[in-house]
Amino acid sequence: MSVPADTVSLYDYERHFTARVDAATRAYIAGTGADGITRQANRDAYDRMRLMPRALRDLSGASAATSLFGQAMPYPILIAPMAFHRLVHRDGERATAQAAGLTGTWMTVSTQSSVTLEEVAAVAGGPLWFQLYTQPRPEDTLALVRRAEAAGYRALVLTVDAPVSGLRNIEQRAGFRLPDGIAPVNLAGLAPDSFTPPRPGSPVFQGMLHAAATWDTVRWLCAETRLPVLLKGIMNPDDVDPAIEAGAAGIIVSNHGGRTLDTLPAVAEVLPLVAARAAGRLPILADGGIRRGTDILKALALGADAVLVGQPVLHALAVGGMAGVAHMLTILQTELEVAMALSGRARLADIDRSVIFDPPRI
Repeated sequence: MSVPADTVSLYDYERHFTARVDAATRAYIAGTGADGITRQANRDAYDRMRLMPRALRDLSGASAATSLFGQAMPYPILIAPMAFHRLVHRDGERATAQAAGLTGTWMTVSTQSSVTLEEVAAVAGGPLWFQLYTQPRPEDTLALVRRAEAAGYRALVLTVDAPVSGLRNIEQRAGFRLPDGIAPVNLAGLAPDSFTPPRPGSPVFQGMLHAAATWDTVRWLCAETRLPVLLKGIMNPDDVDPAIEAGAAGIIVSNHGGRTLDTLPAVAEVLPLVAARAAGRLPILADGGIRRGTDILKALALGADAVLVGQPVLHALAVGGMAGVAHMLTILQTELEVAMALSGRARLADIDRSVIFDPPRI
C-alpha cells in the first residue's frame, strides 16, 4: 500500500479515500448528524477567517513546541478519538499509533477501538490518552479506567456530548453494519446496556438515557483516578466553571465533528468564548474541521492550546496505512510551521488574536 504521488494535502487523502473505500464504510466515517449543517459550519468558520501577517520579524529559533500537563510535545497536534480503525486497514489502531510515534504526535484511543487499548499501548512510540464512554455499570467504567492506567495512558478524555447517538441519516441510508471480525473489543465481557421494552413512541426517553453521565459522574471519575480528566464536547461557556468545579483538568471544545446534534455552531465560533471563560485556569483544546496548518494557527489565535485531528487520520490510514498517517501528520506539521513563519510568529507564545484580520466596519 503506497501513497499516490499526487497526495500533497489532507484534501488529497480525502479524495483518494473516497475513491478506494466502499460506500457503506464511507457513509459511516463521513456520516454527519441529520443534514450535515454543523460539519460544514466547522469548515466554513475557518475558511471565512483571514490572517494578518507581521513583516520582518525575527524568526531565529522558531519552534512549534508546547507542553500539556507538564509533558513536552513537538507540535500542538493530537489524534482525536475515533472508533474502528480496522474498518479501513487491517492493522487498525496499531498502525495509527506507530505513525503517531514516528511524528511525535499524541494519540487518543477510543473506547470503541477495534484493537484493545493494551495492544495499542504495546506498539505506541509516544504518549497515549484514552477516550472514555461511561458504561451502564460504574464498575465497568472503572475497569476501563484501571486498564488505561495500567497500560500507561497519560490522560482520560470523557466524551460528554453524546448521551445518545446522533441521527446520522447518511449512515442510515447506506445501511452500514460492522463487518464480521470488527467490534468494540475493549468492551468485551462488560455488561450490555439494559433497555426498556419498547412502547409506542420514540425509544430515547424510554430507557436510553438512564446511564448518561452527569456532573456527579465527572466528580466521581476525577476522584477515582490519578490521571488528568479532560471533558470532550464542551461548547457552552456556561459549562466551563462546572467543569473546573468538578475537577476536570482540561476542556476539548468539540461538536463531535457534526455527528451528534446538527445545527450547532462551529467549533471556531465558540472557541474564543470558552477560552475567555476559562481564563487560563485549564488547557483548552479544539476538535473539529482542522484540515490545514492555517486552521491550527487560527485555532491557537482563538484561544486553543492544541488541536485534535480526526477524519483525516482515517483517510490517510485507508490510503497508505501507517506510512500514510505519518505522511499526513507531517504535512500538517509542515503547514503549521509555514503558516507561523509567513505570519511572523516564531513561537506559539507569539500567536494571539492579532493574527486574525479584523476588517473595519464601514
